[in-house]
Amino acid sequence: MGRKILLEKINVENIHTYDVYRKEGGYEAVEKALKKMTPDEVVEEVKKSGLRGRGGAGFPAGMKWSFIAKPEGVPRYLLCNADESEPGTFKDRYLMEKNPHLLIEGMILSSYALGCNTSYIYIRGEFMWILRILEKAIAEAYTNGWLGKNIKGSGYNLDLYVTPGAGAYICGEETALIESLEGKRGNPRMKPPFPAIKGLWQCPSVVNNVETLASVVSIVNNGGDEYAKIGIGRSTGTKLISACGNISKPGVYEIELGLSVEEFLYSDEYCGGIKDGKRLKACVPGGSSVPILPHYLVTKTSAGEQRLMSYESLADGGFATGSMLGSGGFIVFDEDQCIVRNTWNFTRFYHHESCGQCSPCREGTGWMEKVLHRIENGHGHKHDIDLLWDVQRKIEGNTICPLGDAAAWPVAAAIRHFREEFEWHINEPVKCLEKNYGLVKEPVLAI
Repeated sequence: MGRKILLEKINVENIHTYDVYRKEGGYEAVEKALKKMTPDEVVEEVKKSGLRGRGGAGFPAGMKWSFIAKPEGVPRYLLCNADESEPGTFKDRYLMEKNPHLLIEGMILSSYALGCNTSYIYIRGEFMWILRILEKAIAEAYTNGWLGKNIKGSGYNLDLYVTPGAGAYICGEETALIESLEGKRGNPRMKPPFPAIKGLWQCPSVVNNVETLASVVSIVNNGGDEYAKIGIGRSTGTKLISACGNISKPGVYEIELGLSVEEFLYSDEYCGGIKDGKRLKACVPGGSSVPILPHYLVTKTSAGEQRLMSYESLADGGFATGSMLGSGGFIVFDEDQCIVRNTWNFTRFYHHESCGQCSPCREGTGWMEKVLHRIENGHGHKHDIDLLWDVQRKIEGNTICPLGDAAAWPVAAAIRHFREEFEWHINEPVKCLEKNYGLVKEPVLAI
């Protein structure tokens, strides 16, 4: 069984309460940092750990922290991105709901390291019950002296607030999150300047994901070198995976990075194999925005090597034969699933969630949705596949934020690996509709 760090105490009864969390060793890392470590030493331990951002980008957290500007007399802010809205990803929600004090402790440590005296948790608006859990845990932390003025006599001050968004996927992008926190429409900003220079209220800011910040607790407790021993290569530590789709045991799993995809997918400890004994057709390993992999590339790379649950192995071969670990949204499709319908569903989401600021994304996602709807509902044309390819190519890399890329990559990968299925939809529309929706006399009208 793999080592657990974030989920080690998740099943302890009432771990969400302060008394139980403290009894189980909670806030010992804060005690250690405030009494024995300087802020720079905390940053150094995070660098040693090799911890990479767990929100999707995978950028080294310690390096990101070291970029923050430190002008005299200007406040700095730590912002926790709890706006978990990537389709197929639900691990941050699980962590906050079950063990909120772990996140709070991680935020205190990270705020201390960055020299922040005010920090925010920006949480998705649909998670209002979790917001109440966090507010209660924060109140407990204040009551017991872990937040507020002169924390435990250290001279360090920190105030922590939870702010709900309004359910916009775009606010998961760090600059759109900052705009929303400021009370504005959640549109991404042009970069540079980056948030580390000019973030919240034009002050230096760092935005980190829930899982990233929670991981800092173990790093401070045990040291960055010990954390770096877990995992493989530059993919150090553990990773929370949201496993869903056509598997026997969907749920949130904590794995040591470097675990083979085959073991994760088929072992009883994790996903338990494909549900109902069916065959694997494809997998999206990192949330809806990453390229889909056909069955023959899920567990093996193009060179025939074993595919691992790591940043490097999943990306092996680039987008031609690889994908991304992303946010860890592991979506599995069995032999009966329709790739065209799945791709259309993803594209509908990105069209709906586009902020509309960039023309390639605003218009391109709409065109992709319309064309995929046409193909899926029996009115596809032979040139539609090439049209989709052309549209996604003009979106990728041509937008202010990565939402455009997130919309383009699933379409490109679906066409690259499942072109024959798209062609079958176009050439055999009635058979396609019979297979996917039951007996249909003729194709339904496209919108």
